[in-house]
Amino acid sequence: MSYIKALHIIFVVTWFAGLFYMPRLLVYNREAQDKPEPARSILQEQFIVMMKRLWYGITVPSAILTLIFGLTTMVISGYHKLLFRPEGSWLLLKLVFVLFLYIYFIIEHRMFRQQAKGIFRQTSQQLRIWNEIATIFLVAIVMLVVVKQNMSAVWGLAGLILFIVILMSSIKIYKIIRKSK
Repeated sequence: MSYIKALHIIFVVTWFAGLFYMPRLLVYNREAQDKPEPARSILQEQFIVMMKRLWYGITVPSAILTLIFGLTTMVISGYHKLLFRPEGSWLLLKLVFVLFLYIYFIIEHRMFRQQAKGIFRQTSQQLRIWNEIATIFLVAIVMLVVVKQNMSAVWGLAGLILFIVILMSSIKIYKIIRKSK
């Protein structure tokens, strides 16, 4: 059981590495769109190669293995029996966040495929904000797993909202600093 749980954690980490780095590449690729030729073509070609390798070599396999080892861990450890009981509310909420994380993952895949085709629907600022959504999921999921039923729903939600406000404020401040340079 410990090996399966360890593999689940390892693939969560590698999946998040891909989820964190891909939006950065999307930002750089989007910003390369504003460069004059030949720099634009050279940069975008390189970013597309990097994105493909990251996405198909690390991110997608890690997402699949995270799901497989996560479900296996849940069943072997008997957590699935807690899902709809009061003491398992943390697990149910965690799985809701995980579901939204997979939706985020699918949307990120669409963004990548659009940019690979030369379609740029988001600004670099929107992509920077997008990059931080995975952080919000990470914090929420880890807090639920570690603290479990000891966490107050009210304080947990308040903490998550405060974290989001601080994160978004940081993005806004960074934008102001970047524009002033």
